[in-house]
Amino acid sequence: MLAKILTLALKGIDGYFVSAEVFISSGLPSYNVVGLPDAAVKEARDRVMAAMRMSGFKVPPKRITVNLAPAEKKKTGTHFDLPIAIGLLSASGNLGAETAEKLKKTVFMGELALDGSIRPVAGILPMLMALRGSSFQAIVPSGNASEAAVSGITCFQADSLKQAIAWLNGSCELVPCGRKPFSAAKDSSLDFADVKGQLFAKRAMEIAAAGFHNILLIGPPGSGKSMLARRFGGLLPPMTESEALETTKLYSVNGLVKPGSLIGSRPFREPHHTISDAALIGGGTNPHPGEVSLAHNGVLFLDEFPEFSRAAIESMREPLESWKVTVSRVRESVAYPARFLLVAAMNPCPCGYLGHPTRECSCTPLQVSRYRSRISGPILDRIDIHVRLAPMRYEDWQAAPNGERTEQIAARVLKAIEIQHKRYGASGASASNAFMSAKDMRRHCKLPQGASSVLEAAMDRLGFSARSLDKIMKVARTIADLAASEEIKKEHIMEAVQYRIMDKSDYGGF
Repeated sequence: MLAKILTLALKGIDGYFVSAEVFISSGLPSYNVVGLPDAAVKEARDRVMAAMRMSGFKVPPKRITVNLAPAEKKKTGTHFDLPIAIGLLSASGNLGAETAEKLKKTVFMGELALDGSIRPVAGILPMLMALRGSSFQAIVPSGNASEAAVSGITCFQADSLKQAIAWLNGSCELVPCGRKPFSAAKDSSLDFADVKGQLFAKRAMEIAAAGFHNILLIGPPGSGKSMLARRFGGLLPPMTESEALETTKLYSVNGLVKPGSLIGSRPFREPHHTISDAALIGGGTNPHPGEVSLAHNGVLFLDEFPEFSRAAIESMREPLESWKVTVSRVRESVAYPARFLLVAAMNPCPCGYLGHPTRECSCTPLQVSRYRSRISGPILDRIDIHVRLAPMRYEDWQAAPNGERTEQIAARVLKAIEIQHKRYGASGASASNAFMSAKDMRRHCKLPQGASSVLEAAMDRLGFSARSLDKIMKVARTIADLAASEEIKKEHIMEAVQYRIMDKSDYGGF
């Protein structure tokens, strides 16, 4: 007999329908899976057979063929266990005729334990998004219930194979999946008031947060680079529900969603500098989102920036421009969103004291040259704001914290962001000055009188590229928004220029 059970699979972060076709025929006992299954899908045989026996079901010792259609797409994951098991029971006559209608409109997903219980799986949320607008309902593991509660989708949770079969036969009811209403959250444990001094850097971070601009912090050890970066997330506005849904989908694919509601706080990812290229950008044998995608709608903090491999740093060129990552393989390619705000921190040299007023640098010119060469000009050109942090003075260290608190700075940032949302007719991080198109720049970044000479000098004397000038205008637009100015003024452009000036003793002439 033949049975067809609907399930879902992932391509990138988008779900698509898969039909688990199970055919039982006469012949020597065998079990074959076709349809480009990976090792986890092939191993489903032992899990499924043990789970059915432990649940009190029997399958005749015959020739079993399982086809996962469409056959040309690679199938990965353990969530095919449940639909395969139900297909086996249906094809072997263990299910009543009354289950036929339910099977036609129900999608099944879940990994089977050997005792017949259903374990949670990764990627439930993005797969279920494929059901939006359809009449299908879904059965998912109880461990994925809160994640699976997507608006507009009928979804039930099951604890075991036996319970799912009982529901199909009409002898029990399943609990609908539900989650708490979405509520944005912010981490308030770290405060900008804890960072003493560095007023120039704090102002730069306020501008970066207001316009979603990438920022590079350069300074000697102990100057406060990491402290500022780890408090940066508190300046960003709360996530919208659509942003939370996008972010949760990416975390779901990697199996990082914790029980509860959607991810309500903006991501803050801080990978170590020994991270591989694939882990940073995404990819692998079975492609998964990397750190740049896990930081989507949030912050990616790269401490000790030059210590990352040259290949890893250079691979960020496209995400910093297109805000997405495309992973190409022979059979297919997948795209992951990567709209993140980069906060990078580095020392001016390997020892960290080049240009220090009181400590002598111990690096040789060759060591300094090698260190600086790890960060290319094109990468620096894609970072909107560059900030030089001065060494901490004793009087600043001794003084009691008296700077502005995070919530005070965040209030000004929020007002500037609201101006941008009104200007672009949208909400969320995508409606920020950093993402302005050329058309938007022509409309909203008009040069004030007398400002042309400033930009001309920046290009001719300082060697700024056309991209650098665009970055300056976008930052100037954000500075104007923070000042509640409808027009960009000359002083706004002059302030934006100083966030691009590179001191040769700090950057090595980049």
